[in-house]
Amino acid sequence: MAGLLGRTESLCPVCLKRLPAIRVEEGGTVYLLRTCPEHGEFKVAIWRGEPSLERWHRPKTPSRPERPQTPANQGCPLDCGLCPEHGQHTCTALLEITQACDLGCPVCFASSGATAPEPTVRELSTRLKNLRQVAGRCNVQLSGGEPATRDDLPAIVTAAREADFALVQVNSNGLRLAREPGFACALADAGLDSVFLQFDGSDSACAALRGRPLLAEKLQAIDACAEAGLGVILVPTLVPGINDAELGHILDLGLSNSPTVRGVHFQPAASFGRFPWTPERPRLTLPEVLTALVAQSHGLLRAEDFHPPCCEHEMCSFSAQFRLKGGRLIPLSQGGSCCSPGQPLEAREGAMQSRSITARQWAAPDQPRAPRPGADDFERFLAGFSTRDRFSVSCMAFQDAWTVDLERVRGCCIHVAETDGRRIPFCLYNLTSAEGRTLYRGRC
Repeated sequence: MAGLLGRTESLCPVCLKRLPAIRVEEGGTVYLLRTCPEHGEFKVAIWRGEPSLERWHRPKTPSRPERPQTPANQGCPLDCGLCPEHGQHTCTALLEITQACDLGCPVCFASSGATAPEPTVRELSTRLKNLRQVAGRCNVQLSGGEPATRDDLPAIVTAAREADFALVQVNSNGLRLAREPGFACALADAGLDSVFLQFDGSDSACAALRGRPLLAEKLQAIDACAEAGLGVILVPTLVPGINDAELGHILDLGLSNSPTVRGVHFQPAASFGRFPWTPERPRLTLPEVLTALVAQSHGLLRAEDFHPPCCEHEMCSFSAQFRLKGGRLIPLSQGGSCCSPGQPLEAREGAMQSRSITARQWAAPDQPRAPRPGADDFERFLAGFSTRDRFSVSCMAFQDAWTVDLERVRGCCIHVAETDGRRIPFCLYNLTSAEGRTLYRGRC
């Protein structure tokens, strides 16, 4: 028997027309249903297994942008940047600095590799300063393409550091870090805090997802970051039948390279860019990743260690913070949550806590330190302990044209900073229709 869980809005995955949608539960699976007058009905699984979506609920009070940059004229998702109707602040802003890449991954959300003019360091510095003014002291991630294809990446890192973001991170495949002695140290000297390292597991997984075996080079990149004093987050893209049986192995690799590796951030593959699919193609939902991760962790993890996010929408992620002691992972109070489960939270408060925890945890391990001038009470609290023995485990399930839920979109806190200064939710920016059309990428 189907049960109605909620009403929302979605898009037709073919023509991207906005449509009314419902979430229904059938036999332990939650589906997103909508009907396009032209292309028919679409029914896609968005939540499968335990914990149930109803038990995972995390109520939040929306907090509108202090400085909206676009008016709400056409309605979500056509008014991004952020419009006054968005319900969450920016926690992490992505700045794409190149479309070039030294890999040709079949699952690339950015369809990288295209020849395109690259913004100068001066132009990027201006964009970073403008972003800091409208988004506040959020975390910033330099992305692409592959940022390390730019020889002036250290100068771009310095520009981001001078703009005074809480965390300066590079999203990288790690190849140049592994191959070029001194490159990681140059980035650290420029002010880089962290590397968001593409890391899919075994050589066979890399061959399927990236085109060739890469595990040895990934481990060399971690060693280079350790020498440079950079924090590393392992970022596996998960595809059923490719590496969904390697979650425990990836966790073990992360733990064996702690404290340089600060955590693992799993990402089930979404139908973006160069990875289009049909509704029939298997996909991993958030609870399926959690269940597999616990089962493969050799008793290190329990499902109850993890909680819904206090920042983005509850259906977007899970996370937990641990203390690593004697080969055991000891969950910190309230697991991965930074607020009390079941208690409504103002989105503004959740964003502040989430970006502070992320900035501290994902950077290189440190000792207790004096808080920065002007720090709030929460930042002063975080400054009082070392992160050296801390380890994070998290997962984020992105929305694509088949699963997009506009209620979730309005709660997004990860935004792409466009060339004209607008901030666009990550999933909308990369949204790709079944026919290869985008809403924002390449059209702004």
